[in-house]
Amino acid sequence: MAQADGHSLVSADLARRSVRGEYGLLEESSSAGAARALNFLVDLAAKLCGVPFSAVNIITPEQQVQLAAAGLKPGLCAREDSMCAQVFQQGRTTVVPDASADPRFAANPFVTGEIASVRFYASSPLVTDSGFTLGSLCIFSDAPATISAEQTAMLDVLAAQVVEVLELQHRTLQLQHALEELARSNRKLADFAGRVSHDLRIPLTTILGYVELSEDDEDIRPDSPAAGYLERIRGSGRRMLSMLDDVLSYSQVGGMLRPRPVSLKDTVAAAVSDLGDVFRHGAELSCEDADVVADPAQLRALLQNLLGNASNYRSPAHELKVRVYALADDRGVTVRVADNGKGISAADRERVLEPLVRLHRPGDAPGSGLGLATCVRIVQSHGGELSLTETPGGGTTVSALFPNGAPHESA
Repeated sequence: MAQADGHSLVSADLARRSVRGEYGLLEESSSAGAARALNFLVDLAAKLCGVPFSAVNIITPEQQVQLAAAGLKPGLCAREDSMCAQVFQQGRTTVVPDASADPRFAANPFVTGEIASVRFYASSPLVTDSGFTLGSLCIFSDAPATISAEQTAMLDVLAAQVVEVLELQHRTLQLQHALEELARSNRKLADFAGRVSHDLRIPLTTILGYVELSEDDEDIRPDSPAAGYLERIRGSGRRMLSMLDDVLSYSQVGGMLRPRPVSLKDTVAAAVSDLGDVFRHGAELSCEDADVVADPAQLRALLQNLLGNASNYRSPAHELKVRVYALADDRGVTVRVADNGKGISAADRERVLEPLVRLHRPGDAPGSGLGLATCVRIVQSHGGELSLTETPGGGTTVSALFPNGAPHESA
């Protein structure tokens, strides 16, 4: 291989090192997920070409690393001893009937007997989608031989399949890194939202306190413009306070869980008490008791959100009816809250589970769009899942699975 431009060669090696890291091919990285497919491909290459040995070789600046091999155990060697390192960047398939008679390989320790006694050698480069050559798929034998044009073409096809396996591993690693980064971003965002909502609550509560004092002032007549202004400030302030409470609740989901068997009926009663008069007039609520393994405070918050939603989105055509019950199976216990309210169309059921998504239908109560998103986080922090379906006869049924053996710390 020409050494005229040492700087460009070093730059290329550094670039390949970066690409190998992205593909999970560095020596300290694990490629176990692709091992079975690679072993199948090298075995197939050897059999199709009628030779005893085959290997997937990755070339690093210092070494040749075998990810898979047929007829021998995968190993590594110094780059200067590698036969593939001499030709893998040429961009074409190499076929050598007798390496001992080829000036490129005659003195190579894999040919001279110092390491091995290779005679027949052929290799096809492993070129990624971005144009980087990672190494080669090679076949070899200790006796002189040759392969047909069809076998050469098959070797190239198998090399392309090796690259596909590596590309799949690459995309898998990219997805894992993206999910890890998303989780980190979500944690930072939740922490920020929690701090901001907590800090804003104090001055907002103070403002509402002064508004209430002003409304009690005898100098302000109930029919005066000032009284109307104060009423608007109070209404806006309370809506903002409710939104801040939603943001704070959403940000606090997770952390250390303390799951234990909890009475569903008792938790529903506590959630109803938190909601005040919502279910005392004009609503029918039934609950079947069950033991749910969950963090008591978070299960209470979940039920408070779901019962509050049932009340806020009740149908004006009939009295609100809500049934809370649980179903146990091998996975765990699924808590269901079924109402006969306005319901949610099938097209919107996935969307409304996302943070800050509201449907904005006529007559809907105002909200922050965080109630259902908070419920999703609560259930996921227990290792479960939440879904929405239609209640028979109309309305929405929320199903929250709490698995057996809930984790002690959320993801």
